[in-house]
Amino acid sequence: MTRVAFGVSLGSFGAGLVPGPTLLDWAGEIERLGFEALWFRDHLLWHSPVLDPFTVLGAIAARTSRVRLGPGVLLLPLRNPVAVAKAVASLDFLSGGRAMLGAGVGGEFPKEYQASGVPTGERGRRATEALEVIRALWADAPATHKGQFYNLEDAVMEPRPIQRPHPPIWVGGRSDGALARAGRLGDGWLAYFVTPEGFARRLSRALEHRPPGAGAFGAGLVLYFRLAPSREEAERAAIQYLEHEYHQPFHDLAGRYCALGPPATCVEAIGQFVEAGVREVALIPTCPPAMFMDQVRQAAADVLPHFAR
Repeated sequence: MTRVAFGVSLGSFGAGLVPGPTLLDWAGEIERLGFEALWFRDHLLWHSPVLDPFTVLGAIAARTSRVRLGPGVLLLPLRNPVAVAKAVASLDFLSGGRAMLGAGVGGEFPKEYQASGVPTGERGRRATEALEVIRALWADAPATHKGQFYNLEDAVMEPRPIQRPHPPIWVGGRSDGALARAGRLGDGWLAYFVTPEGFARRLSRALEHRPPGAGAFGAGLVLYFRLAPSREEAERAAIQYLEHEYHQPFHDLAGRYCALGPPATCVEAIGQFVEAGVREVALIPTCPPAMFMDQVRQAAADVLPHFAR
């Protein structure tokens, strides 16, 4: 099969927090298992506890040496882009050039927008302009930007990221605006809750917005999965997990959007996404914290080798 770069998304445990030392131990083991990226989810307010991604990723940077590190995805409209540019540049410096920025808009939990004083109706425009500001600050020249929400004049940020021209920017979302933002301002699109057919269709739309000469464009997927002896058992567990996590019905959705069942069934499901164009996968086990690493270990042993070539 086509080679796929696999990562793990942390911070989505469904039933509370994992102790800090345990989380850092997991990060080190995930790297040793052969995963290539570690993502950390972002919410300021949510149904369950969520840690700040940059604080966690900075700690993980000290416990790893190879995996790429990024918030996945950061709710960009809720933060000042100058602060985001500084945080990612600092993470890139501390990790020796391994930082990424996953950027999205969220909105499924309106209270965090209300608490931050950001109208949800502005989130797309704010995200687009924020990416323009971040890219400008990471460029070689002093940054000047005059926009609707943010203004800079001859701003110089030091240190700049180690990676040049800048750390990879992965843009999440499924709307037409998100796809345009990904194609124009991102280095890749990071999808979630899509079918393989939907992924291929939206990837094509994102590429329509790619500026000439902009370079390669990544195709990524955040994928919930559950390994179990049967698909039925895996689907029941995934529905329970996702309904607790998102506070909405998933009875008709988990089977469409997740990789569920024995390893061979999950390999087949991921293979369909690979045929649709996916080249990076961020896995999230749909299980309680006590089972998290067992699921990750089994995926490393029984799923990843099928996509290593």
